[in-house]
Amino acid sequence: MWFYFIGIKKFSTLFFARIWIDRIRVMFSSCEWGNKIKWFIPLFKAVLNMRKLGSVLYYAAFIDSALCWNQTMKFIDEAIIQVRAGKGGNGIVSFRREKYIPMGGPDGGDGGDGGSIYMIGTHGLNTLSDFRHRRKYVADNGRTGQSRNKTGRKGEDVIVPVPLGTIVKTLEKDELIADISDTEVPVLIARGGFHGLGNTRYKSSTNRAPRQCSQGTEGELFDLQLELKVLADVGLLGMPNAGKSTFIRSVSAARPKVADYPFTTLHPNLGVVSVAPHRSFVIADIPGLIEGASEGVGLGIRFLKHLQRTKLLLHIIDVAPLDEGHDPVDDALKILKELKNYDESLFDKQRWLVLNKLDLLPEDEQQQRCQHIIDGLNWKGPIYQISAINKTGVDQLCYDIMDMMEEAAATQLAAIEAKKEAKKVTEQVTEQVTEEDKQDEQN
Repeated sequence: MWFYFIGIKKFSTLFFARIWIDRIRVMFSSCEWGNKIKWFIPLFKAVLNMRKLGSVLYYAAFIDSALCWNQTMKFIDEAIIQVRAGKGGNGIVSFRREKYIPMGGPDGGDGGDGGSIYMIGTHGLNTLSDFRHRRKYVADNGRTGQSRNKTGRKGEDVIVPVPLGTIVKTLEKDELIADISDTEVPVLIARGGFHGLGNTRYKSSTNRAPRQCSQGTEGELFDLQLELKVLADVGLLGMPNAGKSTFIRSVSAARPKVADYPFTTLHPNLGVVSVAPHRSFVIADIPGLIEGASEGVGLGIRFLKHLQRTKLLLHIIDVAPLDEGHDPVDDALKILKELKNYDESLFDKQRWLVLNKLDLLPEDEQQQRCQHIIDGLNWKGPIYQISAINKTGVDQLCYDIMDMMEEAAATQLAAIEAKKEAKKVTEQVTEQVTEEDKQDEQN
């Protein structure tokens, strides 16, 4: 009994040591001090009570630490995994041997194909965190063929669910394999091996009793890099504490953290904005950008890739910054500079100017401050003056975004239909020319 007690105690010590190491690593990778304190308290409890195996406090610390660990799972937008498709089953050499049939001939069956690996987009997933715990995906091998011309069973395929917007690349050559953007069609990632042939396949007029078969081929093996680019219609752009999270809270059901200090947002947040039944769009909020972001300063540069699929960018500017020494024009120009340094195509994407936090200015100063920003940026595009916290001007902005989205969708659909019609006309002309050529040959 005593030995069992010692074994349990050692196991629990190792368990909490692993939690402690992982917790410290995650804690120092974040810049939010409030969360660091919250993570460290239950960790400290667990370490203090580690030697008190039978105490209530120990079990309380165990539960507290487990819950805390579950809550601190971070947004993961990159992962490295290995996929291995199944090997094809081997064919066999076999001959039919029955009573009164001494020379029955070959009856060796083929092997089964190896299982393949597919990926499919899933709405319920928003992060690649699942791939932190499982990094290898292996499909079943095909079964060996059997006598009496029985084909071996095919290896079972593996379907891996991934978030919509996941890009799959080979790790070694950085080649694009798939861009997962559809929830209905599985995408082939690694093809299973081809089955081997039984000796029945080698029977011929000159070789009535072949004693040869072939082996199944190996399935494809890849080391893959997964990169998540969230699928959103509208992206929010701006400095830290510009009010982006408050805006997405006011227009959708998303509840990102809001506070009066920079870098409150540590990972992208998605919200669905519904302006009417069957009329909605998806909006994405990323951590704010600061000067030097294109060189790795701050947090926002790590998530700018999530804005590359958006159709519209909302450049949110704080018209009443907490630091009176900050000029909103200078901050906006810094954002545009970092955006251009990061990606020219992202810089050229359609942008609307959104002047936020008007409620913090006296009414007689609001228009003057807004005009100063507009003139300083030499802005020629759409301009909206709002207060996200009390939803002033927010509804009109959402309606205009929806109208723009529907117009863009209609234009895209018209272009697709025009392309189809042009292709149809081309095929008709080609068929007509072919028929005329046939008639000329007959004549």
